[in-house]
Amino acid sequence: MFEIRKATLDDLSTIRSLADIVFPHTYREILSPEQLDYMMDWMYSDESLRRQMIAEGHLYYIAYKEGEPVGYVSIQPEGEHTFHLQKIYVLPSCQGCHIGKRLFEKAIQVIKEIHPGPCQMRLNVNRNNKAVTFYERLGMKKVAQGDFPIGNGYYMNDYIMGLDI
Repeated sequence: MFEIRKATLDDLSTIRSLADIVFPHTYREILSPEQLDYMMDWMYSDESLRRQMIAEGHLYYIAYKEGEPVGYVSIQPEGEHTFHLQKIYVLPSCQGCHIGKRLFEKAIQVIKEIHPGPCQMRLNVNRNNKAVTFYERLGMKKVAQGDFPIGNGYYMNDYIMGLDI
């Protein structure tokens, strides 16, 4: 059985547990161990996740396969007609099982519920991340690129991709 449900503050440890596995796996060949550690704390500490959900308007959804959490997605309103797909990750053991696509589709569904008119979903993706082709297959297009400082002398070297909804 497969389901996706909205996360609450009670799910912070579940999100963090998933991130502890999937984030380092995703970036192990792209980022230094030091930058991985910095980014994990920056994005996935309880304090950071709590701030994202309460103060910054992030909406998290967790995917469950046979009752076990296997992935998550986060979207955030960003201006009047734009939403940012902040995070979408699936456990390595479940990649290729269409869970990422279903999380992506869930993000679009939620955005349409929040904003019934035309809008755009954007995301930042590391230029060296294999997921670029995943997003392109789902209809996203590269609209810009940049090197964005995140602190401690680290940068996110990203494409910005967009999808009209």
